Amino acid sequence: MILSSFDWLIIGVFFLVIILISVVVSGASGKSKEEFFLAGKSMPWWLLGFSMVATTFSADTPNLVAGFVREGGVAKNWAWWSFLVTGMVTVFIYAKLWRRSGILTDLEFYELRYGGKAAAFLRGFRAIYLGLFFNCLIMGSVILAAIKIASVLLGLTPLQTVLISSVVVAAYSALGGIRGVIWTDFFQFSIALTGAFYTAYVTLNLPEVGGLGGLLSNEQVQLKMDFIPDFSNRSLVISMFIIPLAVQWWSVWYPGAEPGGGGYIVQRMLAAKNETHAVGATLFFNFTHYALRPWPWIIVALSSIILFPDLDSIKSVFPDIKEQYLGEDIAYPVMLTFLSPGWLGVVVASLIAAFMSTISTHLNWGSSYLVNDFYQRFLKPDASEKELVLMGRLSTILLMAISGALALTVLENAGQAFNILLLSGAGTGAIFLLRWFWWRINAWTEIGGMISSAILAFILTFRVDDTMLENDFFEPFTARLLIATIVTSFVWVLITFLTGQEDEDVIKKFALKVQPIIGWSRFAVQKSNFGLSVLLIFIGTIGTYAALFSLGNFIYGNVPYGVLLFLTFLSSMYFVLRSWKKIS
Repeated sequence: MILSSFDWLIIGVFFLVIILISVVVSGASGKSKEEFFLAGKSMPWWLLGFSMVATTFSADTPNLVAGFVREGGVAKNWAWWSFLVTGMVTVFIYAKLWRRSGILTDLEFYELRYGGKAAAFLRGFRAIYLGLFFNCLIMGSVILAAIKIASVLLGLTPLQTVLISSVVVAAYSALGGIRGVIWTDFFQFSIALTGAFYTAYVTLNLPEVGGLGGLLSNEQVQLKMDFIPDFSNRSLVISMFIIPLAVQWWSVWYPGAEPGGGGYIVQRMLAAKNETHAVGATLFFNFTHYALRPWPWIIVALSSIILFPDLDSIKSVFPDIKEQYLGEDIAYPVMLTFLSPGWLGVVVASLIAAFMSTISTHLNWGSSYLVNDFYQRFLKPDASEKELVLMGRLSTILLMAISGALALTVLENAGQAFNILLLSGAGTGAIFLLRWFWWRINAWTEIGGMISSAILAFILTFRVDDTMLENDFFEPFTARLLIATIVTSFVWVLITFLTGQEDEDVIKKFALKVQPIIGWSRFAVQKSNFGLSVLLIFIGTIGTYAALFSLGNFIYGNVPYGVLLFLTFLSSMYFVLRSWKKIS
């Protein structure tokens, strides 16, 4: 694929704007670690909400959705749609608690909630485990998507893609800190969303597709269109729909959808002006992430089935794609080759924007763990603010280098990384929900859960073959997820009761600081309306799903259902917006 001079001009202007934003905010970001990692806790809800959405709109996300649709139909997206429940719980219960904590990173929480050497170990170990291992795995999957896109659209080798992307993203992330990341996210998301919608428009109007009518009337596409799996297929329904909604949302730790909040989502909450802005940002993020964005990707994925029904058809047109990278998820970048000059530049810039927004966030987030929760906490407590900012910038470069190496040597497709991450956190989610309210949970609870889930993820991924898990009820991966969830949950509950409770003074200090809404009555903590919070979670979830499937029904031509669901969405959001401030 050859870009025109106009395409390259558009991409060049995009890079210029990104660099200018980073240069403008670099002075403020370099003043202290709080400025570099939390932007001085001064960010408004709308800007933080856009930043959260931009981060989760990665270069690998359209690839992941395309792979899901081609493999298991639209309904397979319940693997991530189910996390909306997690998001709404975070909005109406946990967002304000995180903001009250006054910490710099969510790992600092461990020495607020727990005490002693176990809490210190947990904080330091997870700084490396999450900030380095997990974080680089996530970024590696994003870089992998960039490799696939660049190989199809630009003809770049994997090494060239990694080197170019690493230099650019690491440079502006190290320069602007989180303030630069948030402002560039706002700019990048606008471009990324525009590119996604235009790509869907172009693919629908290809002669082979024949518009929306041609797409929906295609027999192969019709097999993939259902929102919910066919209930006559028991194994499929349980694996793709029931388990994600009944188990996955509360049991699995996954970046961006952590039960109770965590990672870069918490980082945005902590950077908010106050509790109200933290809650507003998280609500805006969840609606936009789950209801607004999926359909352009789904349309492109369904269209790709007509033009490229299998991998052999893709390989015949793009013979230079390496076997390592030839998976169903590569269908999305393949469809981009039908874009015209000019617009191709816009869409390529939009994918670069999606890539950069995600990587820059993960670089800053991971760096905050390595600097605040490991370097300063354990290696150099008396480090100056200038030194901490410098270490933040150096660790940013280190993380980028490791992630690029993973993409080049280990990872093969977006679904692979997604599954590994789900298994690695299976069974630990309930800990993150309950630790705010159940005083009996201690540091050993979290250590046991973390170790158990990591060991099980390794065994189930690399030592247990699919044939060993074949049954009439679950697909092999779902069986892995359930095994990991049950065993890990048993382990951490057992450890909780076999170990001693946290020191009374530690628990009391935590309770008085964050004011949990239930479970701490013996400390005379201010009570709030827990019942209303639960009701808002339910209504917010129903309203967002209604918006998601309202758009889907309009696209499918089911106008009456689309209108009914849209009215459900409007009434739900009206109630939420009228009521949510009452729980603050």
